[in-house]
Amino acid sequence: MMDVRTHRSRQFRFAALGIVLLTVAIRLPSLLHPQPIDSEAMYSVVANEIVDGGRPYADAVERKPPLLFWTYAAIFKVAGKFNWKALHMVALVWTIGSMAGLYVIGRDLFDRNTGLIAALFYSVFQPWWTWKTLAFDAEMLMNLPIIWAWAIAFGRSSSRLGPELFPAGALLGAAFLLKQPAAIAAVPLGIYLLLPSYRASRSLTRTNSVIQATIFTVGFFAALGVATIVLWKQGILHDAFYWTIADHDIPHVFWQKGIVNTLTFVAACLPLVIGATMACRDKDEIWAGKTAERTALLGLLLASVIGAAAGARFYPHYYVQLIPSLALLAAPYYARLWSRTIQPPYWLLRPKITYAWLVLTVILFSILHWTGLASRRVPSQAGQYLFTHSSPADRIFVWGQSSEIYLDARRRPACRYITTFPLTGYIFGGPIPGFDTRSRILPGAWATLEQDFARHSPTYIVDVQPDPKSAQYAVKNFPILAKILTERYQPVAQTAEGVIYRMR
Repeated sequence: MMDVRTHRSRQFRFAALGIVLLTVAIRLPSLLHPQPIDSEAMYSVVANEIVDGGRPYADAVERKPPLLFWTYAAIFKVAGKFNWKALHMVALVWTIGSMAGLYVIGRDLFDRNTGLIAALFYSVFQPWWTWKTLAFDAEMLMNLPIIWAWAIAFGRSSSRLGPELFPAGALLGAAFLLKQPAAIAAVPLGIYLLLPSYRASRSLTRTNSVIQATIFTVGFFAALGVATIVLWKQGILHDAFYWTIADHDIPHVFWQKGIVNTLTFVAACLPLVIGATMACRDKDEIWAGKTAERTALLGLLLASVIGAAAGARFYPHYYVQLIPSLALLAAPYYARLWSRTIQPPYWLLRPKITYAWLVLTVILFSILHWTGLASRRVPSQAGQYLFTHSSPADRIFVWGQSSEIYLDARRRPACRYITTFPLTGYIFGGPIPGFDTRSRILPGAWATLEQDFARHSPTYIVDVQPDPKSAQYAVKNFPILAKILTERYQPVAQTAEGVIYRMR
């Protein structure tokens, strides 16, 4: 008996190690990439301003919650600014941490094999399809505290009051401070604590359940309260509220992009979708005695769908928030299927077929990641020119949505608008034919730009939309900037990104 246990324990350790090594291999394109990946550039510009003594929203504007920027700033404070290898290594550790949380949930609800399968699914499908999902993005960031909050809540407690639900609520508050849609993940968990089936499975009274839900809610708002105090002491509470909450209207729903990207996601992650569907169909067997947990996970999936669609832009990385709930719903079905406990109802679900399917998925994703990042290894021409021809104390200003130029140049922004959407009314999601976005310009934004320029004038200005015929936001249509360029600057270089102007 001891030999059997030792053998199984050894098999388990090898399987766990194999999944970790597979995760490293999957994320190798990002670990070896010498540049920021996609939106990492925007977050890094803000984080570097924090490292240099600035404040988010006041010295560098981006629309994400503050904890995201503080996390990036902490990494650069320890590892040094522009240290992309360190950033991507943290992303790997963050991914493994999320996988560990999924393992704990799967193990506690079912068994160790189910937990490993849930972790495996997250490893394979989190960086789904495009190279952009390898970025240390807000969705990846928020998944970690969400997963561990659910792991805590699903765990068995020796106390009827559930004091451990306070940190669970705090973790979900932290997730909201990383990305706004994470707040909706707290709703199904709060409902879970009030379900009659939850009370019955744990021999709780209605009063016990209400107390636990209250403790959970207090934990959530405690995290928000701490962040509010920090923002208030920094004098940016109003700015933080505006940029993270108020400045998120939906001027247009990108239906076509939504349909295409949703169908692509379903096709790319079809093993997950099929497994989750089959697990829900076999609820009487797989989820026997776990009705409350099944209901809660279905609620999390629904909440994640709402979160992914909330911005109406349907970017591929938005779908990353669906992976944890799909992995947890699909894992118990595949655990039974691969252990031969049940027979596959279709030939497509035969174990050998599903193994090959997962291998081909990893290979396909890896090809897309390597090829997608291959052409993005070299810094921008504009950034290289500015790095060579300016001094470290010089400030620069980039006209357009190209914040990576600040990083390539290793220079600080001269204006808080590191991307110029407040000055142009730019709509995230793509151009809308025939829609003049200047009606959406932030009131007072141009006066703010002039004030920032007065405090630290840009030695160089980069216009990434120099062609007045094809540019969506040609400088000539914005009199204040056009006048500044005409009177005080002269063109000194033409790069692949646009025209560089130097102060006379």
